[in-house]
Amino acid sequence: MELPLRHPSDWDGFSAQLPALLAGAGAGWTHDLGAQAALFEAEPEPAAAPHAGPWTPPPGWDALGRSVAMHDDDSRYARLLAYARRLQQAPGLWGDVLDADRRHLKAMARQVGREIHKMHAFVRFREVADPTAAGGRRHVAWFEPAHHVLRAVAPFFVRRFAQHPWAILTPRGCLHWDGTRLTGAGPAQRDQAPAEDAGEALWLTYYRSIFNPARVKVAAMKKEMPVRYWAQLPEAQLIDGLLRDAPRREGQMRGV
Repeated sequence: MELPLRHPSDWDGFSAQLPALLAGAGAGWTHDLGAQAALFEAEPEPAAAPHAGPWTPPPGWDALGRSVAMHDDDSRYARLLAYARRLQQAPGLWGDVLDADRRHLKAMARQVGREIHKMHAFVRFREVADPTAAGGRRHVAWFEPAHHVLRAVAPFFVRRFAQHPWAILTPRGCLHWDGTRLTGAGPAQRDQAPAEDAGEALWLTYYRSIFNPARVKVAAMKKEMPVRYWAQLPEAQLIDGLLRDAPRREGQMRGV
């Protein structure tokens, strides 16, 4: 059985087909992840699945599945289907928080939740000239999300930067906001992102000046700002040098 999905995190498309899958409509399935360029185009509602016997999702199933569908693991939908089959046979299994399948899916959902939080925190915009944008300027950012979270983070950036045209470029797709409408586009490459600007240089000077070597806690810093994000943060390029110089600077502060 073919399971068409319109984009990688198409939970609605998957859940619409789930009753038929649970009824045994096809021994297996493949999925078409759809065109990334259509991220925010108008989409038809998924076709209703044929009647396939009882399937009553437990409370919390939709929230869990919606998060898991954003995970990068190619087996995410197969895992959801396998767990749903077990729940269909034994609904009480949902209450077993130690069940291996449930724990694995919950861990995937937590990873997605953390990625959404980190993208909110670590996207850095650079202002560039753009004659097509209102005011002739646009703020552009490069980010490399570990999971398919673009749709989930879009409302945050629209609310926070509603007055400014902006674009977020990623290898998984792009978001574009013109001040009134959000659109999506296909994947981008790092060299399409703008280079460092004068405002960023000023920010780096400020960051360097407020760095306090006496309060450095490297383990805590890496937990909150994992190393894999450093290449995407302008200020992170300073971290190695600041850490190497921290003992000398702390000695100066202490008068040693």
